[in-house]
Amino acid sequence: MTDLTRAEIEEFWDSWLAVNREAERIGDWRIMAEHYAVDATYGWMYSPDEQFMAVGRDQIRDYAIGIEMDGLDGWHYDYQATLIDDKNKMVVGFWKQKSGIIDDATGREFEILGIGGSWFGVERQDRGEGHPDTGKLKFAWQRDWFDMPSTAETFLNIIKAGKAPETLLKRMSVSGLGVPGHYTYADMPSTLWPPPVEAGEYLTQTSAPEATA
Repeated sequence: MTDLTRAEIEEFWDSWLAVNREAERIGDWRIMAEHYAVDATYGWMYSPDEQFMAVGRDQIRDYAIGIEMDGLDGWHYDYQATLIDDKNKMVVGFWKQKSGIIDDATGREFEILGIGGSWFGVERQDRGEGHPDTGKLKFAWQRDWFDMPSTAETFLNIIKAGKAPETLLKRMSVSGLGVPGHYTYADMPSTLWPPPVEAGEYLTQTSAPEATA
């Protein structure tokens, strides 16, 4: 069950965009969990030695789109552009992070600047006869990137403006390696780069020869 058509990936991606909008509407991103494989991994970097990594659909539901997104009611993550690689079964989506909170000084929403995005691997599931996921497309892995200094500055600007709801203040207090899913680089339960990429399955350029004296 490895072959995927571009039309199938596009249809799956459209369903992802739709569930994102519904999650934003109801303020609960956990409903997106069913788009992930049961053994999917999802990670991003907070700092060089503080990484986030969720392993498995349950951790993705509880940690990545649960704890990490709680308190961000009204925020929306509008995809600005999407690249689909049907040969390698990957999707890259570029999004803006907007708060839904108006900055009185500018009349615009507080927004996290910098380019943010998500990189996905799509797989057709083969979980055995009778498994509810068999034959369906799911995300096998996801890796995000965003501008962390800009994120911190935007949150602080919202606080300074007196616009931070209690739910956001509570979310901002949830940080550090004691939070579920937060690891040092050495202790990560999956690789920073998606596992098949880290394994070299998509290598397009070999390392340059080492310099000699």
